[in-house]
Amino acid sequence: MARQPRIAVYPGTFDPITLGHLDVLRRASRLFDKVIVAVAPSDTKSPWFSTTERIAMAKESCRGIKNVEVRLLEGLTVEFARHHGAAAIIRGLRKFSDFEFEFDLAHANRLMAPEIETVILMPSQDQFVTSSSFVKDIARHKLSQVAAFVPKCVLPYLKRHLAQNS
Repeated sequence: MARQPRIAVYPGTFDPITLGHLDVLRRASRLFDKVIVAVAPSDTKSPWFSTTERIAMAKESCRGIKNVEVRLLEGLTVEFARHHGAAAIIRGLRKFSDFEFEFDLAHANRLMAPEIETVILMPSQDQFVTSSSFVKDIARHKLSQVAAFVPKCVLPYLKRHLAQNS
């Protein structure tokens, strides 16, 4: 009997997607047969980009990774993961201050879906400081420096957002 493909979900707002996100995604893509990047609408954050723009940036950024697909995350992450037959939810951990939030989230997800594991992956050392918030702060002050932290396809989105909101 054929083995079921091992599927993981990598959820986030990805506002915008960064090289740190892609680093974690590449690591996850080596561990799983398929990784679904689940772009979440954000009720609690004030995203710079619409869900449609964030999905477009993620799709373009992930083009070179064969076993990745990008989808809109609707509802709870564990329900989305269950619906797509995922065995795991991928979370990135950049620094110790992220740990408490990720720890609580993993336990809440385990209570709701004990069959789905949370897999924490750390980005490479050169991406530890990279976050979407960090990227937006740099872009506000010196857009030319942000290219070191985001895929090239994200730069036009950042430029357009800053031009429209200045």
